[in-house]
Amino acid sequence: MKHRIFDSHAHYADHQFDADREELLGNILPSQGVRSIMLAGIQIPDCYESQKLAESYDYLYCSAGIHPEYVGDIPQDWEQQIRTLAQHEKCRAIGEIGLDYYWHPEEKEIQKEILKKQLNLAQELDLPVILHIRDAMGDAVEILKEYRPRGVMHCYNGAPEITRELLKIPELYFSFSGVITYRNARKPVESLKILPPDRIMIETDCPYLAPEPFRHKRCDSRMIEHTAQRMAEIRNISVQELEELTCANAKKLFKII
Repeated sequence: MKHRIFDSHAHYADHQFDADREELLGNILPSQGVRSIMLAGIQIPDCYESQKLAESYDYLYCSAGIHPEYVGDIPQDWEQQIRTLAQHEKCRAIGEIGLDYYWHPEEKEIQKEILKKQLNLAQELDLPVILHIRDAMGDAVEILKEYRPRGVMHCYNGAPEITRELLKIPELYFSFSGVITYRNARKPVESLKILPPDRIMIETDCPYLAPEPFRHKRCDSRMIEHTAQRMAEIRNISVQELEELTCANAKKLFKII
C-alpha cells in the first residue's frame, strides 16, 4: 500500500529527465504515492525551468536560489531575479543555498557572502531556506547560529554533536536522502536516531544519490520508498508512520495545505 510521500528535494528540470519527464511527473509518480515534490533551484536558468514545471503539475512546488557551486558565475542582478522568482505562488523557499568547499575551496569567502545575502533575503520575504552544506560544516554552523533560519538541512550528513548544536535553532529541519541506505552512512544514521520526530524530512535529490539497491543509477522519486524503509528501521517505526510524519513536517515548513 502506498502512502503520503513528500519528496522534499528533487531536480526534475535536470537534463537527465528529458526523455521521460512528462511520463514520470504526469503518470508514474502520482500512481506510486508521491503526493508532493519540492524542486530545488541551483542557478537562475534552472529556477525558471523549475517554476515552469511547478506551474504544470499541481503537486510540484519550487524554490529560488544560488547553489554555492555557482556563486562564481552569477549575473549582477541575481538578487533581483531571485526576489522576482520568489514572488511566484508555487515558490515556497529560498534554495538551495549554502557552502560547498569540496569543489571550490578557493571560493570560501564569496560563498559565505552569497549565503548571508540569501539568508537575509529569505528573512525579508518570510520564506524558509533549503541548505546545502558539504565539507564546510564548521563555517556553516557559525553562520546558522547567527541567522537562526527557518529551513531544512538538505541531504543531512552531520555528526550527532553537530546535530545537537543545530537543534537549538527551533525551526530547522533535517532531511535524509538515499545516502542513509549506504553501508558507510554512520553519521546520518546516528543523527537520525536522536532527532525529534517533528524535525525530520525525506528526499531523493534526484537524479542524484539513488538509494540501495539502485546506487549509481539515475534516481527518481519512486526510489524514496527504499530510503523510507531504512529510516523507519532506524527509528523503529512503521514505514507508513515515517512517510506520514515527514510529509506533515515538509508541508508545515513549506506552508502547503
